[in-house]
Amino acid sequence: MKRFFCHVQGTKDISYEELKALVGKSPNLILIDVRSEEEVAKGHIPGCTNIPLDTVETAFAMNPEEFKAKYGIKKPQLDAPELVFSCQTGRRSGLAIGKVQQLGYVTACNYTGGYSEWSKKEGK
Repeated sequence: MKRFFCHVQGTKDISYEELKALVGKSPNLILIDVRSEEEVAKGHIPGCTNIPLDTVETAFAMNPEEFKAKYGIKKPQLDAPELVFSCQTGRRSGLAIGKVQQLGYVTACNYTGGYSEWSKKEGK
């Protein structure tokens, strides 16, 4: 399997095809959906963790124990190779990446197609 890294400084975009290759297959994938809880309840990409945009900065500033207790996953390392943010169409996830980059998460990727593209291509 091709190894994927989101390690370009600045916002790196990830395509549907690249993300599809990781979902359910890569143990390193950390997929963060920054939409509201209500939006996520209507449909989401499998394996995502919901951290709404207005809480992203606070969440990623938490210590690892608090993060795991609140979100149920291990807090990503600053250089996590497959840290991907998504939303509905890529705008809010881009904003979230700007926030986490200020905290040192330089490898974060934006799934610009968002759930809108995912649901169309997955037939949902």
